[in-house]
Amino acid sequence: MRILYIFIVLALVAPAMAIMLTPENADGADTDIGLKKVAVFGNGIRYEAGSYHVVVLSGTYREMGQQFGALMKDELREEYAMLRSHFTASGYTEAEVSEYAQTATAFQAKRMKEIRAGIAEMSDLSVDEVNILYQGPIVYLTTFGAKAGCSFMAVWGDYTPDGSVVLSRNYDLPDVFSVFYPYYTLTIYNPTDGSNGVATFGPAGARPETLMNSAGLFIADDNAADSGGEIEIAGRPDLIGEFFRMMLDYSDMDELDAGIMSTRANTAWIVNAAGPDRAYSYEETVYDIKQREGAGVIAAANHFVDPSWRLAAPPAEHSTSRYANLLRLAEENRGSIDGERMVAIRDVQVEECGATFRHSMLGGMLYSSEHQVVYVPETRMLWMKVVDRDWQKVDLGNLFSV
Repeated sequence: MRILYIFIVLALVAPAMAIMLTPENADGADTDIGLKKVAVFGNGIRYEAGSYHVVVLSGTYREMGQQFGALMKDELREEYAMLRSHFTASGYTEAEVSEYAQTATAFQAKRMKEIRAGIAEMSDLSVDEVNILYQGPIVYLTTFGAKAGCSFMAVWGDYTPDGSVVLSRNYDLPDVFSVFYPYYTLTIYNPTDGSNGVATFGPAGARPETLMNSAGLFIADDNAADSGGEIEIAGRPDLIGEFFRMMLDYSDMDELDAGIMSTRANTAWIVNAAGPDRAYSYEETVYDIKQREGAGVIAAANHFVDPSWRLAAPPAEHSTSRYANLLRLAEENRGSIDGERMVAIRDVQVEECGATFRHSMLGGMLYSSEHQVVYVPETRMLWMKVVDRDWQKVDLGNLFSV
């Protein structure tokens, strides 16, 4: 009987052991996908790529949240503690921050809420705290009265060696955002419900603003308050929060275009989207949206370009100069812009007639291109960078199939 009892106990414990966080079993060896495996939880795997965290998840949305919560538990808790301390020092009450986070997440798809519920289960954070973490960087920036910058450029046709799209995106913020640098993570979601795989790059647990999917689509945003105004309409989903749903559901540019054009913005944005064969930039206010096309090249910064807006005030010089610099650099490199050449273009700083901030003074604050990506949708090849770190190349195609 004692032997039978021991056998039954082991049978019950074994499944739990199979999903334990086991960095000792990961052995730190370089994998055949060129990444260093450091931890495993269920079907989730945490890798390191140079100085970057890479987390690959697979399962239901709740399961992927659980995997992320377990694999990134320390970072999530540290990031939340940093935010909570800052909000308290800035005079925000717990209720005020919670209300802001709940408002931003209330109209999201159930799938996204399931991910955050799973994160809460395994990170020892409450769902409310995970929601605060999701919206935290945006609230954090408002305490400094700071605006985001950002820029985008995509080229194709006779601008690239093979005609396929090569794109780049800068996420420009004041240097006070540097508190989030340690938490930057490339996260790949591989859902088992038939939806597309989705990759995001940004602080762990935070609202993603740079996204790619397994079908070769890309979407990101630029701040457009200077052109489109700062009116915000209650009762509409947060437009940026809808990006994840779009990446799950849409598999070609016609579908993504229809999804963007039929989604009403809650506040002004510039939305940039691309696939293997073309790219668009959408200039959006709460009452209208205009799609811009390009003849092999398209760029965007933080001002509306479509003349039909008939804007009364001229756009900010730092926006028009970065926009013009990107188009000029595209012409200078016409015919040769592959991923590596686009990285070189994005390394040109604003002081050198480029579009990248690196601790640059702007409006009395130091600004940097806090994160940058270069992406080739056809091959799913990604280059990513956080300011003052090296560029890191990652084959997303491999990770979408892990």
